Amino acid sequence: MCDRERGWSEVPLVKTWQLIAGSAVAGLALSVAAVTAAGPWDSGQRKAERDRAASWDRTGGADHGGGPGSGALPEAAPSAPGVLGAIGPGAPRAQSAPAEPASAGGLGAALKPLLADPALGTVRTASVVDTATGQVLYESGARDAMTPASTVKIATAAAVLAALGPEHRIRTTVTPGAAPGQIVLVGGGDPSLTAKKKSPAGSGGSLVALAGDTAQALKAAGTDTVTLGYDDSLYTGPVRHPIGGNPNIAPVTALTADEGRPDDSTSGPVDRAEDPSRDAARAFRALLAERGIKVTGEPAKAEAAAGVQPLAVTLSTPIAGLVERMLTNSDNDIAEALARQTALASGRPASFEGAEKAVTDRLTALGIDTAGSRFADGSGLNRADKVSAGLLTGLLTKAADPGRPELRPVLTGLPVAGFTGTLKARNSGSSPAAGLLRAKTGTLTGVNSLSGTVVDSSGRLLAFAFLTANSPGSEGAEKALDKLAAAVATAS
Repeated sequence: MCDRERGWSEVPLVKTWQLIAGSAVAGLALSVAAVTAAGPWDSGQRKAERDRAASWDRTGGADHGGGPGSGALPEAAPSAPGVLGAIGPGAPRAQSAPAEPASAGGLGAALKPLLADPALGTVRTASVVDTATGQVLYESGARDAMTPASTVKIATAAAVLAALGPEHRIRTTVTPGAAPGQIVLVGGGDPSLTAKKKSPAGSGGSLVALAGDTAQALKAAGTDTVTLGYDDSLYTGPVRHPIGGNPNIAPVTALTADEGRPDDSTSGPVDRAEDPSRDAARAFRALLAERGIKVTGEPAKAEAAAGVQPLAVTLSTPIAGLVERMLTNSDNDIAEALARQTALASGRPASFEGAEKAVTDRLTALGIDTAGSRFADGSGLNRADKVSAGLLTGLLTKAADPGRPELRPVLTGLPVAGFTGTLKARNSGSSPAAGLLRAKTGTLTGVNSLSGTVVDSSGRLLAFAFLTANSPGSEGAEKALDKLAAAVATAS
């Protein structure tokens, strides 16, 4: 495989939203056996859901076009008939009569005693909404602003999708420098950028491909010796998260490879690089040397020359894929990068403060009531974040709206109970919610939350959010939250 093949091409052949639009409702109804057989695909969505979404389009399933350079637009192969019954409006019904929809009173009767569990702490709020009708089925303190922990990533996801759309890709470039014989590696804030020949996290921006293209361009110009600068000036403000140095997040810079991780891990806590931008530039220098380009001296900070064409470009995973990866693995580094991309798209500084204002503005423009909310960061590590259970269910309902297909990755990226991401070991096995529940977890000391979607016994897609504070321990709180979510799935 050549270097170019390891990176994203600049123009995607198949639009991401066409693959994922409408997949959330169908995917949520898949049986446990179907989930197991399907397996995950790179950006967090199950393969069966992707195929199902494609089958809903008139043109059928996967692209079998000529590929790049063929001169022909991609066409899809005809789809085989579906083998799993859908749950959406107008879908074929099973032979047996469906269960009656859960009434608001019945749901409340099921949830109230579970919310009283002392394991949830001293403050508990809840919201459950029918996504198809917007009907509130249950709420308790649903407008009270709470520290959401990582469930704030739902807001980060909705904001960046609204700002940039699901197909946008973030550019990392190499340009001529201001000094003779200098090239500059310019960071665009791509959180999927990797220096590895084969990224363990899946496709994304590739320094390997970028080095290959840069070496080719330099040799074509008769150059084999350069100095290397790097430009990470796209982001402003502090690079350290307000919590300080922490294994859950790297310094937030516009030029970071492999999330500043020193190993092959792609999620979870691990000590990070002190200066991710410098380390990315050093890795790029080594890749250039492997391709016959001598780099003299150490890489140094520099500014890219204005108005010049780049020598080479590599592109990130599309925003939809980044959103799904962020939600599935609760990836803090991706979350902070997406918050800053929202700021850039909104004309705000790419800083914690600029991102906070931009996310608030985007959610308000979506028709979400943000009164009392604060988005102090994109990841939820900051206890200054404040959202309500009602805001979260409002966002999930927006993402399920057929008129908002660009927001669908908010749903498709949520971990699947018992199978993927941060829910792999929760509501698993014989739980009635296994495979039917998708939700974003949230955990800080004393703070536990869970928000997502579930298919109830009558086939409705319900959005829920449970936010708690002052819990005596995370293990007991998580079990209590899982019981609440399972009750939403089974109440009738």
